[in-house]
Amino acid sequence: MDFENEKLKEFNEYIRFRKVGIIGLGVSNLPLLDYMFEKKARVTVFDERQREELNKEALEKINKYGFELIIEKDCLKYLKNFDIVFRSPSCLPTKPELVEEENRGTIITTEIEMLMKMCPCKMIGVTGSDGKTTTTSLINSILQKAGYKTFLGGNIGTPLFTKLPEIKPEDIVVLELSSFQLMGMEVSPDIAIITNITPNHLNIHKDYNEYIEAKKNIFKYQNENGITVLNYDNEITKNCAKEVPGKVIFFSGKEKLENGYIVDNGIIKQCEDRVRKHVLDTKEVVLRGEHNYENIATAIAATNTLVDIEDAIEAVKEFKPVEHRLELIREIDGVKWYNDSVSSSPTRTIAGLHSFDEEIVLIAGGYDKNLDYTPIAKPIVEKIKTLILLGQTSGKIFDAVKKELEVENKNLDIYMCDSLEETVNLAKKYAKNGQIVLFSPASASFDMFKNFADRGEKFKKLVKEL
Repeated sequence: MDFENEKLKEFNEYIRFRKVGIIGLGVSNLPLLDYMFEKKARVTVFDERQREELNKEALEKINKYGFELIIEKDCLKYLKNFDIVFRSPSCLPTKPELVEEENRGTIITTEIEMLMKMCPCKMIGVTGSDGKTTTTSLINSILQKAGYKTFLGGNIGTPLFTKLPEIKPEDIVVLELSSFQLMGMEVSPDIAIITNITPNHLNIHKDYNEYIEAKKNIFKYQNENGITVLNYDNEITKNCAKEVPGKVIFFSGKEKLENGYIVDNGIIKQCEDRVRKHVLDTKEVVLRGEHNYENIATAIAATNTLVDIEDAIEAVKEFKPVEHRLELIREIDGVKWYNDSVSSSPTRTIAGLHSFDEEIVLIAGGYDKNLDYTPIAKPIVEKIKTLILLGQTSGKIFDAVKKELEVENKNLDIYMCDSLEETVNLAKKYAKNGQIVLFSPASASFDMFKNFADRGEKFKKLVKEL
């Protein structure tokens, strides 16, 4: 007999003719338009952007389906007396209008939370300030190598809520989860991973504590059978172990753990009762950088109970870097050009800098998320031969580096630019044979670009045209 998802069936019956609000016409909510029309829900869509900024296909569907559309800056003032509201991840549940509506009895949720509540199979979720996408993709590749049918979603892949009818109990859902998606979440995946926690998105979250607490939701609602993989080297994630309801597995790139997974002089090892078993030599993998070796250790730890170690090792060896993550674009006159556009915080760029032994020409700077750039100054002074800056954070990075140069009594060529094209031309002019050019902004992209992918694509295009 074919499997039928009873929870989904019950939900479909519930929303028929119900008043449904959809906040934000972003990627995660777009598939809901078709789904809600098919299930005969009464839908109102809210978005604070201008009409010309909205997805044209979505606007056509809203018109075709006869849904109500409210677009204005304070559109949420019209959010009254709904049965269920799907918020976009960037519309935090702490917004007064959402709190007020929830107090009236409305269900406030997200596409990803409803997926997780109704998912019939095992779920693996990955969050963290850095390394989420690579770790999630590694886990997905390992599971597929072992023969599982997987559904990849959350912050990457496709929105999976409307895929629920296809998901069977024997499948595995693999999710990358941001703090925005986790905030307010009341369900956790069976296997949860936190790669690390460092200050991020402080321009949106109320404070650092709110950001940390959102991350903890990835394990908070597990039962005693849950598994949580945590970074032993990060003080915040290490301390999360005290709050985990189920089993904790640590990974480390610095400590020789008695139990867990470690990266020890380029060798990934499984530690059990002080016995350290060689798993994989990182010289055999395509990924480079200590942070990526830790991502590999994390992915192997997360899939340990589900796959044979041989399948995991084979999948890791075959794994190629995810786009915009230390991605080699081309080599010109002995200079290798790397796109690391995903690096939207100082910690990510620092990890990238430590991935290379070669001399580096660094292009950095972008949108200001109210982050502290003091920690990046020392690695820049130690590893960079030429520093090229642009964007809102260029002044912050310059000031931090200047102070460090004075402390260490060193000099560094620093250039300030107004455009990405200008940075690429300067890098071409000053990079020498044997050096690398690394585009790793240490900042978000929204001052000049749609997102980090748009920024990375534009950088790659400019480099390919040199």
